[in-house]
Amino acid sequence: MPELLPLYGKTLAELQDIVSQEGLPPYAAMQLADWLYKKNVESIEAMTNISKSAREQLVGRYYVGLSKPEGVSASADGTKKYLFRSGNGKFVEAAYIPETGRATLCVSSQAGCKMGCLFCMTGRQGFQGNLSSGEIINQLRSIPEFKNVTNIVYMGMGEPFDNLENVLRSTEVLTSEWGMGWSPKRITVSSIGIIPAMNTFLSRSSCHLAISLHSPFDEERRMLMPIQNVYPIADVVEEIRKANIAGQRRVSFEYIMFDGLNDSPRHVREISRLLHNLRCRVNLIRFHPIPESSLRSASDETIIKFRDALTSKGIFTTIRASRGLDIQAACGLLSTKGLLKNKD
Repeated sequence: MPELLPLYGKTLAELQDIVSQEGLPPYAAMQLADWLYKKNVESIEAMTNISKSAREQLVGRYYVGLSKPEGVSASADGTKKYLFRSGNGKFVEAAYIPETGRATLCVSSQAGCKMGCLFCMTGRQGFQGNLSSGEIINQLRSIPEFKNVTNIVYMGMGEPFDNLENVLRSTEVLTSEWGMGWSPKRITVSSIGIIPAMNTFLSRSSCHLAISLHSPFDEERRMLMPIQNVYPIADVVEEIRKANIAGQRRVSFEYIMFDGLNDSPRHVREISRLLHNLRCRVNLIRFHPIPESSLRSASDETIIKFRDALTSKGIFTTIRASRGLDIQAACGLLSTKGLLKNKD
């Protein structure tokens, strides 16, 4: 018996290909999209405006493809971390972060990661596979708070631009009129700065871009993030300048504050030089500790001084609130536990 193929996460063009291959009328593609992304059905049998014979034909080869989370950790501050099993049997995480007037979902794009950033637990797992577009959007669709989510950030496990096509397909489903109809201004995709994929993203998507900076100095950033050897941060910033991003689209730079490493006045000066006259914001982030790491977060006092110093130089700078510390909300911790449990 042939393996059933998931429909969830398919773009309208892909659904059009499916109905063409199945000999169904062209309008069936829009019907499928409507059931999948607007009416949120969980089975082909529930798609009642598609003929019974067509549904039976589709059921023989396809299924919707949603999957519930396998576990959840709830924080005292309202943050929830959901654990999902990916198609290859590995684990990925999504973090639901409610705030006053909004709720953000942080989704994963890969199981594990190739990039090997020093401060990241996911990188210690190594690369285990790309998530499909459906597996990415499923992290939104299959949590109980699905209808409460107002913003999505691709800042979970994996490097989104190392899985660019599936990420772009997922944002197409999220933002298209035939899909979920979200504004792209409610979606931010974060990257360590893979320049060719970044440029493709900037040309094909209107979603916000966030770049992991963490140090403006080559030698420090190379130590923290090996990608600096291939795509130096100065080159990444130059490409963003050339893209001439305008309108409501936002570019931000993520900056984890490490005690005694990247939190000095000289770092403020170099960030100011690097980002001079670039319309952007800098988000300062407290470091969530990970096991067996000597890295420590800078103090709140140091982070506030750093923010004020950057602000005084004309760089819009914010401090991201730390959430979910009591449930180990740093990327990779929950899924690593799932992997280890799976081996037992």
